[in-house]
Amino acid sequence: MKEKMQWPWPWRRRKVVVVVVLRKLLTCAICVIALMGLLSVRVHVFPSSKVSDLTDPYKLPTVTQQHELNYQKLSAEKKWTQELTPPHLSKEQAPPHLSKAPLSSHKLNGANGSLDFEKLWKQPSNRDFVPCVQPGSNYTAPDESRGYLLVHTNGGLNQMRAGICDMVAVARIINATLVVPELDKRSFWQDTSNFSDVFDEDHFINALANDVKVIKKLPKDLSSATKVVMHFRSWSGLEYYRDEIASLWEEFQVIRAAKSDSRLANNHLPPDIQMLRCRACYEALRFSPKIEAMGKLLVDRMRAYGPFIALHLRYEKDMLAFSGCTHGLSDVEAEELRTIRENTAYWKIKDINATEQRSRGYCPLTPTEVGIFLTGLGYPSNTPIYIAAGEIYGGDTHMADLRSRYPILMSKEKLASVEELEPFTNHASQMAALDYIVSVESDVFIPSHSGNMARAVEGHRRFLGHRKTISPDRKALVRLFDKIEKGLLMEGRKVSNRISEIHKKLQGSPRRRRGPVSGTKGMDRFRSEEAFYVNPLPDCLCKRVSENVNASTASMR
Repeated sequence: MKEKMQWPWPWRRRKVVVVVVLRKLLTCAICVIALMGLLSVRVHVFPSSKVSDLTDPYKLPTVTQQHELNYQKLSAEKKWTQELTPPHLSKEQAPPHLSKAPLSSHKLNGANGSLDFEKLWKQPSNRDFVPCVQPGSNYTAPDESRGYLLVHTNGGLNQMRAGICDMVAVARIINATLVVPELDKRSFWQDTSNFSDVFDEDHFINALANDVKVIKKLPKDLSSATKVVMHFRSWSGLEYYRDEIASLWEEFQVIRAAKSDSRLANNHLPPDIQMLRCRACYEALRFSPKIEAMGKLLVDRMRAYGPFIALHLRYEKDMLAFSGCTHGLSDVEAEELRTIRENTAYWKIKDINATEQRSRGYCPLTPTEVGIFLTGLGYPSNTPIYIAAGEIYGGDTHMADLRSRYPILMSKEKLASVEELEPFTNHASQMAALDYIVSVESDVFIPSHSGNMARAVEGHRRFLGHRKTISPDRKALVRLFDKIEKGLLMEGRKVSNRISEIHKKLQGSPRRRRGPVSGTKGMDRFRSEEAFYVNPLPDCLCKRVSENVNASTASMR
């Protein structure tokens, strides 16, 4: 019988060591896999949406590779930015699939019975209109500069945006080098933001390189040069700038525009100038990377609730004081607004008949009226609504009725933490820019008043494909609201049918920009025209001839 082979002692010892090491490695591997699985439970990927797909260069927020890195960096710096909903929200306000609330079904019960989900959220047909803003073959690089154009913008964010884009066109007309415009720091909001705080300054300069020379600051050797300060005439055409303003170069090297709003005509300008205005507005004037990153985050968080409405609720102190609208307010509140209007020097009209203002449709809808309006359109109580606005006058007192109808009322302050909003807080223009981004990207946009924000967002949504924008007919609605308030009419099918019928053709479908009101003359005639940035059709939108025809060469109008 053969003896069993005995391994030498060193070999047996080495075999034991190898087994022990392998066991330790296997144990470590199992622990790592378990830890990764645990961590993955905390990571959430926001749902995609056909509206928030940001591959289109015109869509907001416009995310370049650098901006995407900024967004990722912003997310990495915050502990809970990858979570679906901020931790400070109640269960009732959390996205449906994280709460016990039922998910939206394809049939939603509105005031008009069972309404089809698709009908509520269906976008109007764009009738094959696409952006066409590329200059024609005869368009040349900017001529040699004859001098420098300084611009002091005025108003809130969207008033300044329109003014900046107009001044780009003016600089082209008068062969000027445009110095990056100064933002208004003296308006009602007292915002200290500079251009680069709100907009992507380098992108603005580079995007306009083939149109206008833009520089960040006036050259030092011209800082003491004699400047002429001009209040450009409102709604002026090509001849005014080409003849009267350009003639100033014979005497001055620097022209300063004291104001920028409504300085350029809406209509009857050369096609290349009109398209330049659109390139400036929708391509060059991009928000700063930090604003775009935060805006994208807010959009993603709203998307977690499903299709949503962005409601520009212009029920803020400055709007009510300026317009003199006091319906639904207490005597104390009405007197406070009157005092603000009286003490604001640059608001020219002081004595305002509030009842007359409202009957003419000049007042923003109250939160209560908005609730009746949305119910009448058929939107159910579980509709997510983003409130795009500053501080609502009267706070919860005036919001209670709207919130009782629509509990999922969100805002940037609810969707983001105090830490995330801290860089933008106390800067009205930057906060307004966040609302602008969410409003442009929303499934439905509804403004309670046709102010600068509402007009700018409507125009941008038209440019991006005529996204659904429901514009309340306030004059017609007030008559309905008054009857309801007096008990002469009850909410229900009759009211809902009437509201739906009034707004059937007010949902953002393609149409040409409206001209002046018949019979008006002089400045009133220009003032009555629909503003250029409200509706860029026909100047910046072309009807696609066929799928093989490039948008820039498609047939216009």
